[in-house]
Amino acid sequence: MTASLAQLDLDHLFHPATDLRGHRQAGPQIWERGEGVYVFDSEGKQYLEGMAGLWCTALGYGEQALVDAAAEQMSKFCYGPLFAGKSNEPSIRLAAKLAEWVPIADARFLFGCSGSDANDAQVKLIRYYYNAIGKPEKKKILSRGNAYHGITLATAALTGLPAFHRHFDLPGDDVIHLTSPHYYRQSKPGESEADFVERLAKELESVIEREGAGTIGAMIAEPLMGAGGVIPPPAGYWDRIQPILAANDILLIDDEVVCGFGRTGQPFGCQTWNIEPATMTMAKALSSAYLPISAVAVPGFMYEAIEEAAGGVGLFAHGLTYAGHPVAAAVAVRNLELMEERGIMDHAARMGELLQAGLAPLADHPLVGNLRGIGLIAGLELVADKDSRELFPAQNKTAFKVAAACLAEGLVVRALPGDVIAVCPPLIINPDQINELVEKLGRGLDRATAA
Repeated sequence: MTASLAQLDLDHLFHPATDLRGHRQAGPQIWERGEGVYVFDSEGKQYLEGMAGLWCTALGYGEQALVDAAAEQMSKFCYGPLFAGKSNEPSIRLAAKLAEWVPIADARFLFGCSGSDANDAQVKLIRYYYNAIGKPEKKKILSRGNAYHGITLATAALTGLPAFHRHFDLPGDDVIHLTSPHYYRQSKPGESEADFVERLAKELESVIEREGAGTIGAMIAEPLMGAGGVIPPPAGYWDRIQPILAANDILLIDDEVVCGFGRTGQPFGCQTWNIEPATMTMAKALSSAYLPISAVAVPGFMYEAIEEAAGGVGLFAHGLTYAGHPVAAAVAVRNLELMEERGIMDHAARMGELLQAGLAPLADHPLVGNLRGIGLIAGLELVADKDSRELFPAQNKTAFKVAAACLAEGLVVRALPGDVIAVCPPLIINPDQINELVEKLGRGLDRATAA
């Protein structure tokens, strides 16, 4: 069966974020089922899912309570739009539940289907808001190198990874990328972490002066960068950056798609680094990925301005068919309830400390130039030379070889741009499984080194 499915895949599927030529040669790996922190392929082999899918299966696989929530809602009321003032109980309850979680006053929630469409909505809301308050020139958005904010036309422009720009004619003039806050890779020789932060702050001030604060509406940022390399901010970064934004009337969009709901040891990454955002983007762990759903949290002052402006048009002319899908919303509500009932935030914080301690010795591995992370997320940057931090030639695809070696050891990790191996297990992982993850990762590194 695997061979026939693989051929059907090669003949008919268009894979996202994939080396298409390499896939044509190697073929797919086909997942068949999941249980807890483990997944099983079509040949029956078990793997520890060290990436929680794509940073998202927070409560792991096969959580019956979420299956039951979906089935119950599907049989009761399978679909209804939120257009034209129509509503449904799960969407109402999810918005009310999220209001208890997010650190934003008088928050309203705009639902979508993915982090990408939610960040796309953020761009539109920034424009709408500033038009509504009579500042139509404030259209530009600041982003950063190594950022990942999605793959729509607008959000791929915000993303700070070259592969997401090439052949798509991105980014446009309304997006400005600042230097990545990646101290290991972007610092100058002999530059302290504090000096690096000060340089980035001066750069921000210089860009604002050059462009004009009156033309910049917002800065979008992940508290910790995910797909760009698992990059935590250097010490003092947000303490230095936020006052500059505030002084220039530039709103901060907090992209919590990866960090949100316990990944960094707090409910949200903004709480880990004392960030005070204007708006927030959430997806992935919002439903533990059991069904697609995203949310944008908008503060009361923005909503009121948008409501007033929309009144002059006759409607707020934005929305998705599946926004607030009742089945997805019901699953998300139950997901958040389970997190509360089971103390998942505290558990994730404890397991995060164990994971970081367990991974620490791998910093000495010959392939690892930099080990970084917090909570239940980590990145290992691979280098050809530890002292010079020299990267392997891109054509070597070193991180992909390490990821393949880990897969052979029964561990799923992810190769990221810049030869980074990402680790991001389900939040429900236990101490024994953390030990298993660390051991298999070490063996994968060794296997790749030997090869």
